Amino acid sequence: MRDVPLFTGVGVALVTLFSEDGALDAPATADLAAQLAGLGVRCVLVAGTTGEAAALTAEERDALVGAVRAALPAEVPVLAGTGAPTGRQAAELTERAFAVGADAVLALSPAGVPDPRPYYEAVAKAATGPLLAYHFPGASAPGIPVGLLPDLPVSGLKDSSGDAGRLLHERDVFAGDLYTGAASLVGLCGAIGGAGALVAAANVAPEQCVAASGGDPDAQVRLAAVDRSASADFPAGYKRAAAERFGTSVVTRVGA
Repeated sequence: MRDVPLFTGVGVALVTLFSEDGALDAPATADLAAQLAGLGVRCVLVAGTTGEAAALTAEERDALVGAVRAALPAEVPVLAGTGAPTGRQAAELTERAFAVGADAVLALSPAGVPDPRPYYEAVAKAATGPLLAYHFPGASAPGIPVGLLPDLPVSGLKDSSGDAGRLLHERDVFAGDLYTGAASLVGLCGAIGGAGALVAAANVAPEQCVAASGGDPDAQVRLAAVDRSASADFPAGYKRAAAERFGTSVVTRVGA
C-alpha cells in the first residue's frame, strides 16, 4: 500500500471529446482537464467509463494520456482506465498507459468473473505505479465482492455502485485509498474518512463536488440534482451539460 493516497478530494471521470466527424480531439480534452484542475479537481481519470473507453483504440488512449498529462500541473495525477475483458489485455493497456505518462491506472473488473483476483494479479505485474481496482457492476457485472478486496494487489478502489451500505463495508475492511464514483455519495465518502471521489459530475460542477466532499450538505443536495439530470442519458448528458458551461463538443461515439 502507498503511504499517502494518490489524491484526496475530488477527481473527475473525464469525458473524451470528439470532433464533428467523430475523430478524437485530444487537445480539446486536455484543455477541459486543465480548466477543471483550475476549479479544484485534484485528479483526472482518462479513458474511464465516462470517457467512452470501449470506443477508443489503444493508440487513442495513448494520445489522450499524453495530452492530458502535458496540460496539467505536476501535482495533479493522471489516472488511466485500463480495464479489459482479460488480464492479458488489461496488462497490455496498463504497460502502455505508464509508458506515455500515466501516474496510476484504474482497472475495471472483468464481466462475468466472480473472483477477479487472478485478473488483478496479472495487471499488477504490468503496473509500474499505483493500481486501483474499479467496482461498477452496472457496467461490468458482477463486480468485486467486498470480501475479496483485502486480497487484491491494489492500492485503492473506485466504487461506482452507488450503494452506501457497501461503501461503509469497504471502509471497514479495505485499507487502501477508497473513492466513490457516485455523485450522491461524495459527502458520505468524505465523512467516513475515504480518500475522495472520482465522479463524472465534476465535468459539469467541480465546485459543488469540492464543497460536498468537504462536508457541505447543501452542496451535496445540489450536486445530486445536477448528476440526476446529466446521467439520465449517459454519456451524452454529461457532454451536453459540460458543453453548456465550457463550450465543448457534444459528439459521442455511442451507437456510431
